[in-house]
Amino acid sequence: MNKLAYFEQIQTLLHANANPQRAVEMRAYMRNQFEFIGINTPLRRQLVRSLGSLKWTHDDALQLAQALWTLSSREYQYVAIDLLARHKKGLQLLDIPILLELAQNKAWWDTVDGLAAIVGDVVRLGLGQQVSAQQQMDQALESSSMWVRRIAMLHQLGWRTQTDADRLFSYALRLAPEPDFFIRKAIGWALRDYARWNPATVQKFVHAHSSSLSPLSAREALKHLR
Repeated sequence: MNKLAYFEQIQTLLHANANPQRAVEMRAYMRNQFEFIGINTPLRRQLVRSLGSLKWTHDDALQLAQALWTLSSREYQYVAIDLLARHKKGLQLLDIPILLELAQNKAWWDTVDGLAAIVGDVVRLGLGQQVSAQQQMDQALESSSMWVRRIAMLHQLGWRTQTDADRLFSYALRLAPEPDFFIRKAIGWALRDYARWNPATVQKFVHAHSSSLSPLSAREALKHLR
């Protein structure tokens, strides 16, 4: 199946399974910012799988994701994220700017966090070939887009003992003065994730910088340590 046929069949399948009542509920949950067809995640993924286990080149995957992103219903952005996640091993560090561009288009926490996980996987895989792989995240931390800064803060989620703790803590302090809820929540989330593997270090960091970190960030960071 070529890309155009796949692109068209996804739209046909999703619209054939539209649920207008659920769409209203989903739209309300997202503060009426986006249109929805009304398909929950399990069904959406089942429908996409019914098209077959197709393997695309990383260029094809990126192009399909970009095309899906132009469609108005939010489910298509979710399909794009799932598609990119399935092809993450083929993505390269050079593709990160495209992922960050997608994150800024129709941006909200749902798509941004999905892309953050993919960016994190690409960076971690890239460390094997390029020691400076995380420098793109250093640059992202200085972005004018709050959502890109959130991705930078979250990109090490799930890295466990591979986490660059110095980077994690420096990012947290760099973003700590920001008042936005999504940034403060991301700081706490990233610290809490690392605390699963190095609780004493995270606890020491939070206590040492309690005057800099927001109460929300500190509370989230220590959530499972009390």
